[in-house]
Amino acid sequence: MAQTERRDAPELPDFSLLKRLARDQLIFLLEQLPGKKDLFIDADLMSPLDRIANVTILKQHEVDKLYKVELKPIVSSSDQLCFLIRPRIQTVKWISEVVNSDKAAGRFRRYKIIFTPQKFYACETVLEEQGVYGDVTTDEWNFYILPLDDDILSLELPEFFRDNFLEGDQRWVTTGGSALNLLQSVYGSFSKIYGIGRCAKMVYESWRELMEEGEQRTRQPEFAKVFLIDRDVDFVTPLCSQVVYEGLVDDIFRIKCGSVEFGPDVTSSDKSIKVMLNSQDKVFNEIRNEHFSNVFGFLSQKAKNLQTAYDKRRGMDIQQMKAFVADELKGLKQEHRLLSLHIGASESMMKKKTKQDFQELLKTEHSLLEGFEIRECITCIEEHINRQVSMIESLRLLCLLSITENGLLSKDYRSLKAQFLQSYGIEHLLTFANLKQLGLLEEQQAGETLTVMESKVGKLVNDKTAGKLTDAFSSLAKKSNFRALSKKLTLVPKSGEEYDLRVPRDMAYIFSGAYIPLSCKLIEQVLERDGWTGLEEVSRMLNGQEFAVTGGSNSSEARTKTDAQRIVLVMFLGGCTFSEISALRFLGKERGCRFIVLTTAITNSARLLEALLDNHP
Repeated sequence: MAQTERRDAPELPDFSLLKRLARDQLIFLLEQLPGKKDLFIDADLMSPLDRIANVTILKQHEVDKLYKVELKPIVSSSDQLCFLIRPRIQTVKWISEVVNSDKAAGRFRRYKIIFTPQKFYACETVLEEQGVYGDVTTDEWNFYILPLDDDILSLELPEFFRDNFLEGDQRWVTTGGSALNLLQSVYGSFSKIYGIGRCAKMVYESWRELMEEGEQRTRQPEFAKVFLIDRDVDFVTPLCSQVVYEGLVDDIFRIKCGSVEFGPDVTSSDKSIKVMLNSQDKVFNEIRNEHFSNVFGFLSQKAKNLQTAYDKRRGMDIQQMKAFVADELKGLKQEHRLLSLHIGASESMMKKKTKQDFQELLKTEHSLLEGFEIRECITCIEEHINRQVSMIESLRLLCLLSITENGLLSKDYRSLKAQFLQSYGIEHLLTFANLKQLGLLEEQQAGETLTVMESKVGKLVNDKTAGKLTDAFSSLAKKSNFRALSKKLTLVPKSGEEYDLRVPRDMAYIFSGAYIPLSCKLIEQVLERDGWTGLEEVSRMLNGQEFAVTGGSNSSEARTKTDAQRIVLVMFLGGCTFSEISALRFLGKERGCRFIVLTTAITNSARLLEALLDNHP
């Protein structure tokens, strides 16, 4: 069932240390406001905080009541208020209003604002403008990284994607640099850093600056290689439908901060259950990276094995029964509970995904990736839009069509855009502007359609015209270039070949054998070559900004610890999908190494596109 490992995989570092560091620092900050206090927490910090310090720990450090930040007048009667927030101007303005209304009412309280992961100058400026700078104390909780699993670390900053890639707001770059610096200070120096993308380069430079400022401690590294990659290097992968188990669960139920809420349709009861999804869940750990078509077979086999384990009770004497109850029964019951939940989740997903619609969508998607039957694909997308099936799904298919075809022909672009706006509302006009800005949904400019034939035509026309064609070609280089990249890196396996999903032969299994994720293929190629040598054309098509640098550690010292050389940290700036994580796990098993994924947030097609919506009427 699971792929056999070629070599013994190296042991991963213990990331629970990061949780302990974050918890200790938070406790230290809370104790700086002695006495009973009420704590106001940003809504999107609730789940990460719960993984670090639960309510019991907070109560032990004199937190009286907990409130969610709701940007409206407060009802707290405490004389001390503590605010644990992300550095957002809107929230800081609200805190200023709270302080000013207390002043107006003649009420004296102490206020403390704890910004996480860091405070920005703009927030302090707002406090000054509102006249409350002297009334509040501010601090930073450097909670940069939340370990979601043994090999998944997250900054839990979903806004990073929109802020950085759409708005051009680079304030989170230093956060990325600080996260790398934290890892290096705890787990030892990196010997080699590779990267591609503008933001990756800035994060690397930010980390270098921090490293040069701080004290250099030489210790054995626990992982030696780091790969930084921007999300906009590969938009195709997050736009594809996920078909590995963990990715499907995320697409349908939305995994939030490492846990998921299964509703009554899964639990077969009238209440929902919140489940942690990580390697501690033995059933989930065995199916998380599997293609969905293999999951039912595995779960039914697991159920039979469990029944056999239960049946061992028959014919036991008292002593054996006592040992069975003490050692095995609790574990079997827990496994039984988890098994029934995953069977329920699989059945629920099966109902949604075996519908005709989903099969049609998958077929359209695979045709787009292969570049076949594009007209039929456009007809299918039009039907999807006109039936108003799902706005995000329609947008996803439009973006996939545009990227794989290097932009849409003018008549197709205008027709599809008009139909979309008529179906889902004129307010999405701004969304189209955002998608165009990111190169996700574009109209081909006159002359660009000729570029495919440029080499042939160039011989037949005079130099002047050829020059214009070359200009058109270079303007296209700023675009997707998906077809050329796909050919160069063999991202789409030959369609004639049978692909056995039970015995995957490459990373394409995560998309039913139709496509190898570009991001993971790049990582594989660069690690294989120990740099970008031989990939010059690929990096040019990806608009350059690639780098490979020897890190801060003594390379001979790093070489001595072979395990560290076989652990690679991959940092996704702008989000990473569970499918990519599954692909990297597969690659690790094939190569006898391990990948640790550090991402600004977990993403998927819906989250990615929702971040770019601008539908304010």
